[in-house]
Amino acid sequence: MTDSSEDVRVDGAGAPTMQDALLALQRYWTERGCLVVQPFNTEVGAGTANPATMLRVLGPEPWRVGYVEPSVRPDDARYGENPNRLQTHTQFQVILKPDPGNPQELYLGSLEALGVDVRAHDIRFVEDNWASPALGAWGLGWEVWLDGLEITQFTYFQQAGGLVLDPVSVEITYGIERIVMALQGVAHFKDIAYSDGVSYGEVFGQAEYEMSRYYLDDADVEANKRMFDEYAAEAGRLLDARLPVPAYVQVLKCSHTFNVLDARGAISTTERAKAFGQMRTLTRRAAQLWAERREELGHPLGVVPALPPAAAPTPLPTASAPAALLFEIGVEEMPHLDVTATALWVREALTAKLAATRLGHGEVKGHATPRRIIALVDDVQPAEPDAERTVRGPRASAAFDADGNPTKAGQGFARGQGVDVADLVRVDVDGVEHVAVVRTEVGRDAVVVLGEVLAQLVAELRSEKNMRWRDPGLSFSRPVRWLLAKLGEVDVPVAVSSLLGGGTTRVRRTAATPEVAVPSAEGYLEFLAAHGIVADAAERRRRIVADATGLAASVGGVVDFDGVLDEVTNLVEEPRAILGSFEERYLELPAQILTTVMRKHQRYLPVRAADGSLLPHFVAVANGEVDEDLVRAGNEGVLRARYEDAAFFWRADLQVSPERHRTGLAKLTFEERLGSMADRADRIAHVAGALGDLAGLGPADRSTVARAGELAKFDLASQMVVELSSLAGTMAREYAARAGETPAVARALAEMEQPRSAGDAVPESAPGAVLALADRFDLLAGLFAVGANPTGSSDPFGLRRAAGGVVTILRATPELSAVTLTAGLSAAADRITAQGVAVGDGALTDAHEFVVRRYEQQLLDAGHEHRLVQAVLPLADTPAVADATLAELEKRVGDEDFAALTAVLQRARRIVPPGTPAEYDPAALVEPVEVALHEAVVAVGSRSSGRGRDLAGFTTVAAPLVTPVNDFFDGVMVMADDPSVRAARLGLLATVTALAEGVVDWKAL
Repeated sequence: MTDSSEDVRVDGAGAPTMQDALLALQRYWTERGCLVVQPFNTEVGAGTANPATMLRVLGPEPWRVGYVEPSVRPDDARYGENPNRLQTHTQFQVILKPDPGNPQELYLGSLEALGVDVRAHDIRFVEDNWASPALGAWGLGWEVWLDGLEITQFTYFQQAGGLVLDPVSVEITYGIERIVMALQGVAHFKDIAYSDGVSYGEVFGQAEYEMSRYYLDDADVEANKRMFDEYAAEAGRLLDARLPVPAYVQVLKCSHTFNVLDARGAISTTERAKAFGQMRTLTRRAAQLWAERREELGHPLGVVPALPPAAAPTPLPTASAPAALLFEIGVEEMPHLDVTATALWVREALTAKLAATRLGHGEVKGHATPRRIIALVDDVQPAEPDAERTVRGPRASAAFDADGNPTKAGQGFARGQGVDVADLVRVDVDGVEHVAVVRTEVGRDAVVVLGEVLAQLVAELRSEKNMRWRDPGLSFSRPVRWLLAKLGEVDVPVAVSSLLGGGTTRVRRTAATPEVAVPSAEGYLEFLAAHGIVADAAERRRRIVADATGLAASVGGVVDFDGVLDEVTNLVEEPRAILGSFEERYLELPAQILTTVMRKHQRYLPVRAADGSLLPHFVAVANGEVDEDLVRAGNEGVLRARYEDAAFFWRADLQVSPERHRTGLAKLTFEERLGSMADRADRIAHVAGALGDLAGLGPADRSTVARAGELAKFDLASQMVVELSSLAGTMAREYAARAGETPAVARALAEMEQPRSAGDAVPESAPGAVLALADRFDLLAGLFAVGANPTGSSDPFGLRRAAGGVVTILRATPELSAVTLTAGLSAAADRITAQGVAVGDGALTDAHEFVVRRYEQQLLDAGHEHRLVQAVLPLADTPAVADATLAELEKRVGDEDFAALTAVLQRARRIVPPGTPAEYDPAALVEPVEVALHEAVVAVGSRSSGRGRDLAGFTTVAAPLVTPVNDFFDGVMVMADDPSVRAARLGLLATVTALAEGVVDWKAL
């Protein structure tokens, strides 16, 4: 067994064997009311799929269970070589139904039962929203990190089998091998002590190798496809027979067979969607039938009772003087994006709600950390002031008769207001006398007002993606667990749904006293700081930047904050920067691989030398006081494992030439009607060649386009890109360069994936830009042709991103202005048609309009004036031209001469009926003003002949039209009685408007 001090996470003495760890978890959860059941007897990818979870979370029956589940994931097969990846790994699965209210605390207790010192380690709950398309299941929750190592999936189930879950279940899924490796301080799963004297490798090593061989190399693709279809058919038959459990077992067999095919690289995007849809439908039917059968059986395990609503105590306390208000909403760890957004929302919402009362107050401030949302309000008055309210009634003449006696109308109004007729007063409303009642509304105590306002605030709390837990009246991105409200030193009871606020807050879960009383609203941020919590996000960010900068400087480097600083700031309550290192040999890998792993997987900050090259160091940001040496070693071990994965993929991919990778695309179906990824790559190559010809590329660039086209998309078949899809293009460049391709070809292969998103870099080389355009034109034309265009928020093929990419590239590359949207889509349509797929004119029109609308949105998002944007949209077929025209328009806004030209063109356009030809008989024009306009039109037409249609040139040439057009309208009646004169005059004006066609949309101006 390896025993390296750098790998030790906890004191290795007495670390449990894997067998002991499993027994400890069983014992811990059994003592907390869980049943222990056995692993399922067919392959499942996770403990979630076991019927003890998947079916039992359905319906109203309570269910607490814990069990070991060997989880089979063919795609994780690594022949037993990778120290952290196994095709069969061990999970311990816990289901708590209903949510017990303190599941995170229970979970931390289970780690202590395993021997984890939760105070010394950096244990964090990091957003990870889980979904299983095959099971029609999803939930919100976290990955649980132990010093950067993901050891547990923690989820609040929201749906299963397509059914909304009520009550919600908490799912806790432990990764046993990872946890035990950390506890035992070993670097390879084979070295785990499974029991005394027996290693994991000795027990499972042979099976790991042989099953990896099967999944990655030897599984018969066609046989597995047949099995998938047979299992699906059998599931359907069993559902028809009303047998949900055996039907669900067949779905599990479908799922495993699909995973085998996926590991063999035989599943495309479309096949994946189709298979998931099929399995999801079968699972939904099984789930519905299970729920029906349990109801028919009378819910043998009983029904979870509803939580009673909370009630504020009576009498309420009162405040006697102005004081600060503190309101805190305590939550389980929010997603990082919700932290800042929610603090802002609470501040704005509270400001608005207080404004709707008469309660005086000062400034409203908002702060947030992952676990708390804080509102602070200065100088809140102890009560609302009294106010007089006048309730207007009928006219006095209707309320009283001529003798001054009350009429039925007057009596009815008084009765409705609960007063005597004698109490009615007279008020003047716009010169008309009415009767009225004047009431004095006594101001309410601040505690009463605030109790109502704050309860409303909590009830309305929402985020981008909301979840439910056991509380029936609340919904937010993560469960709300406590409320704290203080007005000065007075507790403000806040009752909302089943939650009652008080005068305590919760600090770190590992603190000696996790829940503490808050003496006063005054100085609350300092109070939290004394408990190791930095409530102000700006201060957290400042500390991270300062501390990380100092640590990087200690090794001669600078921190690369790009991409993760905002996220890291909102992942912790008290940032603790820790410098870590990794072996220099990993620097042999391309830098983008290393930084992608650091940022995307670990949220680490890379450290660079002054020249921008990576140094073998990183900065991790822990949460609060920890054993820094322990946490550093843990994070270094995690990164080492990640880099071993990357090195494994790198070495394996380099053994395969780009051409061989390219042939692997034939196994990946892009879209059922549009063929494989190889077919798509072929189309891209042909379209790129056509666009290169259109753009007039030189011989060298054409040669680059041709060769890069032959290799287009080859890296999608590489192991690295399958694992880290964001590296598509990057790996094409790296692998192509090492295979002997020219730098220009390698660069073009990388640039064809750019831009990946809004704001991303665009191709800098002409071949790269042409290939990137061909890629996106093929995507748009093909998917619009088969009716797969986006609907609502659904855009599975990323067509919005593709359209935005086309526009961005063409705007940034004026030298490709010969490549218009129409030309690009037509070139793509020609190749798709040659493949045997019909591309209707309507599809291309829709695709063109779709791209134009993305261009329009880009301009509006950039702050350009709406009417000016509309004016240049007719030019959007060539976005660079439209951009230049828009810039010229913006320069001319406010120019009197341009305004005058625009006005006469509009005047002419308004009077000329649609369809009027731009031609006329000059001999019919006899009035001096119309002859003068005719001569001006001829002169302008002559000067503009052969010129481009740019706005600046047209404006200069057409300026002499302004006076003759105005004189013409002032001097003649356009719609003359004589038909020949009328026709000549309209034709003359139509000719004026025709001169301006294609410059801008003058109507928009």
